[in-house]
Amino acid sequence: MLVAGFPAGSFQTNCYIVAPAAGEECVVIDPGQDAVEGLDALLREHRLKPVAVLLTHGHIDHVWSVAPVCGARDVPAWIHPEDRDLLSDPGKAFPPQAGQLFGGLKLSEPDDVRELADGAVLSLAGLELTVEHRPGHTRGSVTFRTPVEDTQVLFAGDLLFAGSIGRTDLPGGDHAAMLRSLAKTLTLPDETTVLPGHGPQTTIGRERATNPFLRDVAPHAGPTRGL
Repeated sequence: MLVAGFPAGSFQTNCYIVAPAAGEECVVIDPGQDAVEGLDALLREHRLKPVAVLLTHGHIDHVWSVAPVCGARDVPAWIHPEDRDLLSDPGKAFPPQAGQLFGGLKLSEPDDVRELADGAVLSLAGLELTVEHRPGHTRGSVTFRTPVEDTQVLFAGDLLFAGSIGRTDLPGGDHAAMLRSLAKTLTLPDETTVLPGHGPQTTIGRERATNPFLRDVAPHAGPTRGL
């Protein structure tokens, strides 16, 4: 399997492409701010044809470029229904006083939006990706999990990072829900590779052993990585 990515825009949000191999169809995960140019270069490099865009959640740093990416290739976007409204109204995810940060920015839904369901298995581009609803960072946060040889890869969005977890202090965030979602995720095998929405990759085993926010999966003062 081919997995590649790059940090996009000022938020340095990881945009990923996933394909069975070079020269085949692929899916795109979380095309954020200014992701179009970097994504186009990655697709040319590996001779890939996107068939869908998958979104781990609706925060603007993860969905900024979804409409142009989908529109240029006539492919659908997949998002959990709890976050769908953020595609066209990203300000709902921020306190009112933060609205000026995105003043004048106009986002819209792609023409074809499909809704993700917990436990669904998406068969796309010759891949099978299991959708797991993991609220806490947002109400509609999900992860995508796919097998790779003898292990699994987890696209974690802003649920789990190397050494940290997602923030829960924005509208739609819920710390208790985040802890429940993390507890479910920690049932995955230690060797599971975690590809987060920001920062470097890690593994479930490494985070279980070293991440201070996962000790007893108990509440801690909030980390701040990601929107």
